[in-house]
Amino acid sequence: MKKNKDIIIIGFALFSMFFGAGNLIFPPFIGMTSGSNWLTSFLGFVIADVGIILLSINAVAKAGSFQNVVGKAGKNFGLSLEVIMMLCLGPILVIPRTAATTFELSVLPLTSNINSAIFSVLFFGLTFILTIKPTKVMDIIGKFLTPILLLALGFLIIKGISSPIGELNNTNSDGLFVNGLTQGYQTMDALGIGGVTALIIASFRSKGYTNEKENISMALKSAMIAGAGLVIVYGGLAYLGATVSTMYDASISQTALLVNITNALLGKSGIILLGIIVAFACLTTSIGLTSVTAKYFEDVSNKKLKYSHLVAFICIFSCIASNLGVDKIIAIAAPILTIIYPVSILLVVMSIFNKYFVKPSVFKYSAYATLFISILNVIDSLGFNINFIHNLPLNSLGFNWVLPAIIGGLIGKFIIKEKAQNETIDKISA
Repeated sequence: MKKNKDIIIIGFALFSMFFGAGNLIFPPFIGMTSGSNWLTSFLGFVIADVGIILLSINAVAKAGSFQNVVGKAGKNFGLSLEVIMMLCLGPILVIPRTAATTFELSVLPLTSNINSAIFSVLFFGLTFILTIKPTKVMDIIGKFLTPILLLALGFLIIKGISSPIGELNNTNSDGLFVNGLTQGYQTMDALGIGGVTALIIASFRSKGYTNEKENISMALKSAMIAGAGLVIVYGGLAYLGATVSTMYDASISQTALLVNITNALLGKSGIILLGIIVAFACLTTSIGLTSVTAKYFEDVSNKKLKYSHLVAFICIFSCIASNLGVDKIIAIAAPILTIIYPVSILLVVMSIFNKYFVKPSVFKYSAYATLFISILNVIDSLGFNINFIHNLPLNSLGFNWVLPAIIGGLIGKFIIKEKAQNETIDKISA
């Protein structure tokens, strides 16, 4: 009984850590731009977010750490990738976005008497206070903050389903799946999966569970609870967006769309409810990710950098960066995520099926090929036409890196000779 209760509490906490700024504003937007075909975009979004989360937690829990996953492509390559991911997860992108979204959706619709600088100081001051003791983070979120968040979200979604705002626009389905994938990447949930998994397992240990296999099993069950919650909430929010597809187009900002939907459903009281939802969604994410990022850099520096000092630095830097605003942070994030997400997905999937991939060179050359195509995708998106990448298989689904990854893996398997193998051959020859 206690075990099940602990799994549910950690699952709720995990849901809140993942359900932050992007998770709230992206589903209504893909629903609005998809209209009657909102399920197509929704499927892409869920695969790129929940699917990757569950695969990554499974891989990391079994491998022991995220470095044991990405490091298979080379120690320096894996460490560089992980550091970049954690910086994006932390002070550069995700954590600042939580404060920016809270300001734009919780504060501005209600009052203009407080500016973003003052708000960000208050937001990250509270984050600092609630993050400074890492062993308490999951309980604070899971027991107290998540239930409030879920109740508020449930009320908004049920109202939107029972009393739709408008008709669903008949939209062409071309490109909607890829759009959903792209928006799913933008949530950036999978970036810090190594630190999140470590935090989950550490939380179970602090509750007295010492068997590592049991901890891994409990972590995976908690992840399933969080994943199920995310899918249900995403579906509800995407449908709400679809109900206003005849009223707005893609020129409306994502935050403004969510405010307008809530206002149409519940009026002024709805704006207050939205403020509560956003505040708790973003605060729980900020607390969880600040803890995860600080713990990661403390560990990677062999405790030369202190957890409390890192928490303070992350809060101060994020406080400054959050004043860029949501749209600018999203614009900065897009090319970075396009580069690092595919190679991360590749290494996670290969790690899960590692019994089929024995040679390190297979991981390396698959990763290098994926990274190369991802960089070309970004260059192409900036207006430098690189036509051949559009002719690669699965390009329409956003997976044009898959064939190059397979080719890279085959080169690593059949052409590249491992150093150890060469040394053995030399000894035999001698």
